[in-house]
Formats: sequence, structure tokens, C-alpha cells
Amino acid sequence: MSANRPSLQPPLAAGFARLGFGPLPLERLKSRYGNAAQGSRYVEIDGFNVHYRDEGSRDKPALLLIHGVVASLHTWDGWVQAFAPHYRIIRFDVPGFGLTGPARDGVYSVERMMHVLGQLLDYLQVGKADIAGNSLGGYIAWNFALAQPQRVGKLVLIDPAGYPMHKVPWMIAAAALPGATVAMPMWMPRALIAQGIKEVYGEPGRIKPGVVERYYDLSRRPGNRRGMMEIFRVLLKVNKEELHTTPERVALIKAPTLLMWGDRDRWISPKHVPHWQRDLPGVQVRVYPGVGHIPMEEIPEQSAADAMRFLLG
Repeated sequence: MSANRPSLQPPLAAGFARLGFGPLPLERLKSRYGNAAQGSRYVEIDGFNVHYRDEGSRDKPALLLIHGVVASLHTWDGWVQAFAPHYRIIRFDVPGFGLTGPARDGVYSVERMMHVLGQLLDYLQVGKADIAGNSLGGYIAWNFALAQPQRVGKLVLIDPAGYPMHKVPWMIAAAALPGATVAMPMWMPRALIAQGIKEVYGEPGRIKPGVVERYYDLSRRPGNRRGMMEIFRVLLKVNKEELHTTPERVALIKAPTLLMWGDRDRWISPKHVPHWQRDLPGVQVRVYPGVGHIPMEEIPEQSAADAMRFLLG
């Protein structure tokens, strides 16, 4: 491009922003979803300004909560009140999502996410924790338990990724389309996000007021949409090239494990449950009729009670 020719991208980006598609100012998002009064804190780890909350009592055992794709630490809001009397609750926005945002170098991998997790625990001076993870967060959780078993007490895996998916969710599959990392960040209307949320709930009537707005707003954090597309491409590659080793690796998990699954999960099929039971003898299982991919958000009271019985038992 000639040095004398003005770039078309800023006016184009500004136009999309006026239509409600483009990014929102980071400080506005932090003020609404990640301010100090809400308990939010930030720490620099491996090139990310990690958004986290450290709640409950410091003299209690630690419980680390890890969300899935497109989500944020807010997905665990319904668990915090139940667990606060018994645990020090640590939750964070996984790199590439929420207020933590994208990698400055554009590099993503599950190993890097596990490194950030370990560094966050080090920063908070937590030697060992029970871990609950959903979807991608479940995949990070059980892989971390394999990589650093001495740091993990018990595992709660909620509709976790792990076994090969023959049908990949459309939002993730879209990342493979030519130009997706350019087009999707500019054009991702609220209706598209709303449709995705309806798909991860078994019963859309359970979606609480403000939830769709929160997901949509946080998707508009500067850099998040491109970051999401890059992460989705990593996940597509992992699904194709690495998940065939899951049976042998799951068999090596030593931490006592509770598997929770919504039987109306449209993203990761409940047909994966028997795989876990086959490869991890002794795993406890709780399946929720009529519930989708995120039980901790859709039925927080029941899922929290079941998790607590397992963790404190």
C-alpha cells in the first residue's frame, strides 16, 4: 500500500463499531465486569494481563474454577456463594477470553494455558488445589492434573473436552473458513452470540437477564474475537491430530474425579460419558436431564451441591 494512500481499515472498523459489531473500550468493560468492588484483580503472566478473583477464606482449601470457550469467570457466579464458607475460590478469565484478552504475540496452545494456570497459583501462593473445569476448562484441568499431579487434589470435570468430536460446534468449525480470522472479528452480531448461548443451554428459558449481554460485551473486548478464532483453529487441530491419545492419557489420572454432564449437551456429546467410565475406573458420574453444556451456569444450585458433596466427602 502506498504511503500516501489512507488506510480503509479504521473507517471500516469505526463503521462496524457504530453498528454495534466492533470492539468496546477496555476500560468501559473493566468498569462493568471487572472492577475492584466486584473483587476483580489483574496480574501480568506470560504476556497476558490476567483477570482473576480470589474469594472466600484464605485459611480454607483452594478451589480453582476454569471456564470454557467464549465464556469468562462470571459463568461460576452461581457457585461462589455455595462454596465460599468452605473454600478459597480462585477463578480467572482463560487467555483469549473475558477481560484477560488475547495473546500479544498471537500464540495459543493448551500448554501455554496450563502454564498461565500454574503461574497464577504460584503468584497466589497456592501449592495445591481442587479444580473444577468446564468444556475447554475441563480439558485444561485434567491435563494439568497429569502434568502436575502434586498440585491437584480432586477434579470436577463438567462436560469436558477430551475425546475426539465427530461433529464440531459450528462456532468453532467456522474458524477453518478462509478469512475467518479477519471477517469474524469485524462481523459478529449480538444475534449470533445469543444463538450460541441458546445452544449451550438445555432449556433457553433458564438464561438469566443480562447473560447474553455479558457474553456479547466481553466478545467485544479489543482483540478477543480474533483471539477466539485463533484458539478455535488450535482446537480444531488438537481434535484432528491429538485426541486419539485421550484413552491412554485419561487412564493415567490419579486425582479422584467427578464427571458432570448435561444430557442435552449439543456441543460435546453425552455419548462421551461411557468413554470416561471405561478409561477411568472409579470416576463418579452425574448426568442432568434436560440440561446443556454448562450445568454450573444453567442449574447452579444443584450442580454446586453435587460438586460440594464430592469435594467435601
